[in-house]
Amino acid sequence: MTPLDRTDLDLLTALAAEPRATVVALAERLGLSRNTVQARMARLEKAGVFLSFERALAPSAFGFPLEAVISVGLRQSDLPRIIAEIARIPEVVQAHGLSGQVDLLVRVACRDARHLFDTDARILAIEGVERTETSLVMGEVIPFRIGGLMEIARRDL
Repeated sequence: MTPLDRTDLDLLTALAAEPRATVVALAERLGLSRNTVQARMARLEKAGVFLSFERALAPSAFGFPLEAVISVGLRQSDLPRIIAEIARIPEVVQAHGLSGQVDLLVRVACRDARHLFDTDARILAIEGVERTETSLVMGEVIPFRIGGLMEIARRDL
């Protein structure tokens, strides 16, 4: 990945503070031309700096108030196929591959406890999945954040 310079970090900090900001608003805030901001945004996007442009939506707004994380143990040789099958389960909103005793950490959203039980059963029924352990999400206590990392990166320049 291309290293970030101070202008990149300023742009990303402004964007993190105001995710809905237009290119024109960012250019005005940073004292840059619109073309400069647009070119930098395109370069940063191509470099994989932006994880997603999808808005973060609350599953509860769609009738899925119960969230859980399911730890999945599986046969490593079947990992790509198992990930593909888990990805087809609509209740799965996110998954991470891990090292250690848990192979996958799967976040799901469900309507109620019965729905969660059925969703877990669908994951467990996938050939090669050896075990699951389900934990209810009680609430988000630290939301996803990168502000601190940007401050460290800025200091390191």
